[in-house]
Amino acid sequence: MIEKIYPITLVVLPSEKAMALYEVNEQSLGSKGMHRYQVILVNRGDRLAEFRKDMGKASKWKNVRFINIPSLWEHSVSELQFLADTIRNESLQDNVDIYELLGILK
Repeated sequence: MIEKIYPITLVVLPSEKAMALYEVNEQSLGSKGMHRYQVILVNRGDRLAEFRKDMGKASKWKNVRFINIPSLWEHSVSELQFLADTIRNESLQDNVDIYELLGILK
């Protein structure tokens, strides 16, 4: 599997548009076990840059689905984080209607 490596950014603004948001489990810095990270791709100098938020130990998220929300510059960082929180916390996760969350008519 080929993975893309993006430059990092340490700051994102809630109102800035993003390319995508996804969550992954990866080895934490300092090799302190697997952690779940929320990754947001934003524009920095006409290139994609990656912002990472450490969500804590992966075991805390054992029975929670992984999030992958493409935005293609349509939604802001705060909108994508709201969607991720809603999807992640949905009690009936199999019945989440992403179109309804985005306010899109089918």
